[in-house]
Amino acid sequence: MAKYLFKVKLTSDGLKGLLKEGGSARRDVVDRMVDGLGGRVETMYWAFGEDDVYVTAELPGNTSAAALGMVVSAAGGVRTSTVVLLSAEEIDEAVRQQVDYRAPGT
Repeated sequence: MAKYLFKVKLTSDGLKGLLKEGGSARRDVVDRMVDGLGGRVETMYWAFGEDDVYVTAELPGNTSAAALGMVVSAAGGVRTSTVVLLSAEEIDEAVRQQVDYRAPGT
């Protein structure tokens, strides 16, 4: 399965919901949502700074990750940004591929 990092920023409505329900309840929602897509949550951390929550998850593929991000963001409580994560072995495979490329001006 593919791995993803979801960076989450709470909107004011999302923050109000968090204050009402708490972090554990939101974690349960995320677990059920990812499970329903055939994946699993690896980690979920709340944070200070530019992003409020970081979730790493395994999902069947990019369409599942896109569906998750779109549905969650459309609900209005958060804005998400999705990063595809690659293992060392996947990078090794990428390094072995031949790419026909010429840099500009060369």
